Amino acid sequence: MSKIQLDIAGLASGHTTKSTSYTLILGEVGGNRRIPVVIGAFEAQAIALVLENIKPQRPLTHDLFKSFAEGFDVEVREVFISNLVEGVFYAKVLCVREGEEIEIDARTSDAIALAVRFSCPIYTSPEIMTTVGIESDDSDSDAEELPGRPEQEVDDFMQNIGESSDYSSFELEDLETLLEEALQEEDYDKAAQIRDEINRRRKN
Repeated sequence: MSKIQLDIAGLASGHTTKSTSYTLILGEVGGNRRIPVVIGAFEAQAIALVLENIKPQRPLTHDLFKSFAEGFDVEVREVFISNLVEGVFYAKVLCVREGEEIEIDARTSDAIALAVRFSCPIYTSPEIMTTVGIESDDSDSDAEELPGRPEQEVDDFMQNIGESSDYSSFELEDLETLLEEALQEEDYDKAAQIRDEINRRRKN
């Protein structure tokens, strides 16, 4: 089966009248096509925590799955976005145990949250890429990549952070204390915002 490898090119938030939605941007490895996948807040947080190297005080659901799999010698080998039906992506998680391969159906958002934890590749089919892939040209982009965060949509993230909180007036030591407190309180959205401000200071 022909497959196209993807990587995470960005994660952007958008607000509606009822809730906050997130769009995961998956980029074609070695190409310039991208696939946007709308995901829920919990799954977006689960993916972002790994991308930003933020470790929660207690394991979240996807962390628990990883520990469970490793405890029973199950290897997550790859994630495959296998189908697209009425705008909904379907995925499979390929697992291996004692040489036996097992495919598990999963929501695409959950599958990718596992992929970033197991550091396994993400694939899709040429048909899906042809159907929904969007041509992108990043040659003119001068966005600065944040540590642990994809380059795509950096400006959107920073704008959202600026609107929701103001950590620019805090000293670096105070920010590190606030980060520890946010992690202890399991307020991971706040922790991500503080971590971004710390990373911005250290890059300047």
